[in-house]
Amino acid sequence: MSHDAARELLSRHPLVDGHNDLAWAMRLQAGYDFNRLDIAERQPTLHTDIPRLREGGVGAQFWSVFVPSTLPGPEALTATLEQVDAVHAMAARYPDTFGLATTADQLSSVATSGRVASLLGAEGGHSIDSSLGALRALYSLGVRYLTLTHNDNIPWADSATDVAAVGGLTAFGEEVVREMNRLGMLVDCSHVAPDTMRAALRVSAAPILFSHSSARALCDHPRNVRDDVLGSLAGNGGVCMVTFVPKFVDQACAEWQAEADEAARAAGVDLRDLHAGDAFDAQRERDHPRPVARLAQVADHIEHVRDVAGIDHVGIGGDYDGTTVLPDGLQDVSCYPALVAELLDRGWSEPELAALVGGNVIRVLRAAEDTARSLQGQRGPSLQRIADLDG
Repeated sequence: MSHDAARELLSRHPLVDGHNDLAWAMRLQAGYDFNRLDIAERQPTLHTDIPRLREGGVGAQFWSVFVPSTLPGPEALTATLEQVDAVHAMAARYPDTFGLATTADQLSSVATSGRVASLLGAEGGHSIDSSLGALRALYSLGVRYLTLTHNDNIPWADSATDVAAVGGLTAFGEEVVREMNRLGMLVDCSHVAPDTMRAALRVSAAPILFSHSSARALCDHPRNVRDDVLGSLAGNGGVCMVTFVPKFVDQACAEWQAEADEAARAAGVDLRDLHAGDAFDAQRERDHPRPVARLAQVADHIEHVRDVAGIDHVGIGGDYDGTTVLPDGLQDVSCYPALVAELLDRGWSEPELAALVGGNVIRVLRAAEDTARSLQGQRGPSLQRIADLDG
């Protein structure tokens, strides 16, 4: 019964997911060729296709335009532009399913039309090659959030999964946040170090976003968000969109991954090479079975973020097609109703679920637009360079 009720609820309140890596998966598997991998049909090598998006009640998606943080700056910028182009091409190829959106109003309008509102998020500050002009160019192409780092530090910000180098944000990093505020681009603090999160909260005039992060109190992984940061979201207005990646959800999965990473390093594997790391894990898994995370644990993270940050500050960012494994019950994008059903069974009301599945992140996007209008009346584009501010 709950699954039927969940589907009905998602028909009234379409889900807005914070992070999906389909574009990168299409690059790796098909060179962006939608003739080779036609997502109008079910694709067993992907977590995402049109039939399953429909089944999942997805009304809007921030498509990640991720590129590896190991790419040199100019190459990262070029590859990011190719990712942006792929999302635009996908929307053009399947116009009955997708509609590009760059504002909260457009998101709501496209979702109301029965299509998936398609927004873009750049995953890592390496994608702008330390250039505010490049940041503005990505904004003009529809990018509406920038994750400040990915897995590695960049010259102006510390990553959660690297050794702290600058203590959060440098002076130029703070200028990037201010320019994002002026543009109306969301400041995404998934992947960044705790000090970077705190610096972004201090500097940002608009609500911040965690596009795909879970609660560190429940799973002690550096990619997750500490309670002190979650507690500060109410004052900032931001939202933490809980992710499904098992090593961020389940402590046993996190420990398995830590042991696998240690073994990989001992075997000479460069873990910055994501493909090499995944290949090593797949081989190791044959002799060392990987623990399985569960849908109920994702619900636990959602409830923890709600309890610490408040109901207005929690969302969902699955990270489909950006991870090789997923929790039992959340295998692909058709599974969102199962998660909503779990929360219904736990006593969540329709207004609470409406906030979780989309209302909160739409509010954050609208607040960023309001902040940008105000700031654009006060100042023009920043012409600062990293050499000027950081030396």
